[in-house]
Amino acid sequence: MSKKTPQAFLQNAREMPARVPVDDRRQGDWNELYGRFEEAEAKKQASRCLDCGNPYCSWGCPLHNYIPQWLELAREGRVHEAAALCHETNPLPEICGRVCPQDRLCEGSCTLNDGFGAVTIGAVEKYIVDKALAEGWTPDLSQAPSTGKRVAVIGAGPAGLACADRLARAGVQAVVFDRYEQIGGLLQFGIPSFKLDKSVIATRRATLEGMGVEFRLGVEIGRDVSMDTLLGEFDAVFLGLGSYRYTDGGLPGQELTHVLPALPFLVQNGRIVVGEDDAEGRPIAGWEDQVRLPDLRGKRVVVLGGGDTGMDCVRSAVRLGAAEVSCVYRRDEASMPGSAREVANAREEGVQFLFQRAPLALLDDGAGNVRAVRVAETRLGEPDARGRRRPEQVPGSEIELPADVVIIAFGFQPDPPAWLAEHGIALRDDGRIRVMPAPPPHHRLPADSDVLPYQTANAKVFAGGDGVRGADLVVTAVQEGRDAAASIVRFLAVG
Repeated sequence: MSKKTPQAFLQNAREMPARVPVDDRRQGDWNELYGRFEEAEAKKQASRCLDCGNPYCSWGCPLHNYIPQWLELAREGRVHEAAALCHETNPLPEICGRVCPQDRLCEGSCTLNDGFGAVTIGAVEKYIVDKALAEGWTPDLSQAPSTGKRVAVIGAGPAGLACADRLARAGVQAVVFDRYEQIGGLLQFGIPSFKLDKSVIATRRATLEGMGVEFRLGVEIGRDVSMDTLLGEFDAVFLGLGSYRYTDGGLPGQELTHVLPALPFLVQNGRIVVGEDDAEGRPIAGWEDQVRLPDLRGKRVVVLGGGDTGMDCVRSAVRLGAAEVSCVYRRDEASMPGSAREVANAREEGVQFLFQRAPLALLDDGAGNVRAVRVAETRLGEPDARGRRRPEQVPGSEIELPADVVIIAFGFQPDPPAWLAEHGIALRDDGRIRVMPAPPPHHRLPADSDVLPYQTANAKVFAGGDGVRGADLVVTAVQEGRDAAASIVRFLAVG
């Protein structure tokens, strides 16, 4: 092992793993865009860390990962120890290493990001955990004897999986219910394979099952199993319900053929890519009407919305053979909520961006099919309640964008089931589950405090993730599932 030098960030430039060539992506390659570091590459990139006295990268991460510490372990070749340290704060590190917008979070906060190139934190995290798991590393539960307690986790998305992991580490039996046939939620069905290969989720499932977590899939609460049954059979319940109802922009013409909400488009296409469905599609849980995936080959595709979901849609459309793919966003590029790296990848793959354009209506070809999107130019006005400048329409600027397929990616909202109210679980006006607030980062509640963060109005039920905060990042769902588990353990008086 070579000695670490303070000048390593100068001697070794920032590098990412090799990427799939752009021509292959345009021709339908669904493999993960970024490959994996080899050991020597990972050590070299990890050595660039300055080990700042105040680790801005850790503060920039919602999980407050011990980033400098596991980077140093990776540099020293102590991969199993690094994996164990990754898992101390993050129940799903190999997934976050792939799908987190590191350019906005840890890497965006890195001291070296100003001029020298941030440490490639996400790629090293992916290397550490992939390598450790491949070598047979498993979480050490020797200090977590069974408590005899059982918790039902509703939802096998990132919040539910994170909660189950932490419960298992506390000796609590977690039984995870999900209406889909695979675990992962939108990790499995919403995020395309070129960002997250589905074998990664299968490996995580095997790891969790090895920890004693039980999965009951294809089971919908309220239809197949009642909430009353869960409250009677389990000591507590965690709700990781997610946000699956798409934001309806109310555009005239949304009912036209080949106008698709983003989620059904991504879900069905994801099933086709992994060979679990054919091009005809099938009904999707939670959607009353079957949405079929049209053949995009040679078509003009317009995606409305500039978040990460919009980027998933435009990049999927490229791989599906669309002749032209455009993204319409009503603010400027600097205001886009998604990852700048994803925007750059999309642009490289041939996606055209139309910034400061507001969609007004979807136009009919006379036979019930969409033929164009009417848009108007916008300018940014005064800030809204969240501090973002409001887009204002420029008079007389309307034009028509030809389109054979339109995908609406305005975001998602919670769709709370009726049985929540039946069990005294309060909601906010927008459908989000109301819970006890979490304390600020690194703030410990007094030992005698009655406050249990993420507890609902029903004392036996806890909740976290997108169903609580609204559609957000995978890493924030992981953080809330992790921290809700800590409250559950305290509620059960086993911690």
